[in-house]
Amino acid sequence: MRLRYKAVVSLPAGQLALLVVAAFVAGVVDAIAGGGGLITVPALVWTGLPTELVLGTNKGQSVFGSFAAMLRYGRSGLLDKPRARRTFPAALVGATIGALVVARIIYSRSANDPRDTLKPVVLAMLVAVAAFLLLRPKTLVPTGAPSRRPHLIAVACAAVIGAYDGFFGPGTGTFLILAFVMLLKDAAAQASADAKVVNFGSNLASVIVFTACGWVRWKIALPMAAAQFAGGVVGAHLTVRGGDKLVRLVVPIVVIAVAVKLGWDLVAG
Repeated sequence: MRLRYKAVVSLPAGQLALLVVAAFVAGVVDAIAGGGGLITVPALVWTGLPTELVLGTNKGQSVFGSFAAMLRYGRSGLLDKPRARRTFPAALVGATIGALVVARIIYSRSANDPRDTLKPVVLAMLVAVAAFLLLRPKTLVPTGAPSRRPHLIAVACAAVIGAYDGFFGPGTGTFLILAFVMLLKDAAAQASADAKVVNFGSNLASVIVFTACGWVRWKIALPMAAAQFAGGVVGAHLTVRGGDKLVRLVVPIVVIAVAVKLGWDLVAG
């Protein structure tokens, strides 16, 4: 399935510079606590890009941040490598399915109704994700006995949340951290590290599908990608040094700030 967007999209230098700054901040935040897409997706929506280009370009830049963070965590010793060998392919499969589903929805919309009717849906989903995360910071402290089948649960989480990432994406890293802490009883720093493997796999699958659809605007994505990569390295380094305390501190702060901004954008827009 090849979906084409014929318009030539370029942005003023000022807008692109702001997107680069947003990408760096998102890379730092995402490596620590997930939720980088809650910064970059609204930023891309703000430029006026159609929904398909927002989703595609966001994946084109975010895959670099998740890759950088994964590499840094891999060198730190926090990463559970046996788990990663199982969750990475599960995320690839799940995200491919999710990306193909959203591609079919947008293709059908383009054929029957050229209006960008998905944009309000995207904004509403962003607010819903932020609100959910805002209500769940307490789950960053593991409680109860460890699971008896950790690898099976990890693979299921990777596939399901990976499918969400392929379909939409923002909040994926935070959902993974919450799942690993709640279900696998991981410490927050380890959960953050293991989440990056899944996040990289789902981002990689999504960007392949969206590139095939013609939705990634690389002139926008590549400058953002460089900033995401740098931010991912910085965020992962901070997490390795700061451990669980830093992750538990940053998640609620980020969620509150993003929820307020998205709520304002929805009302004002």
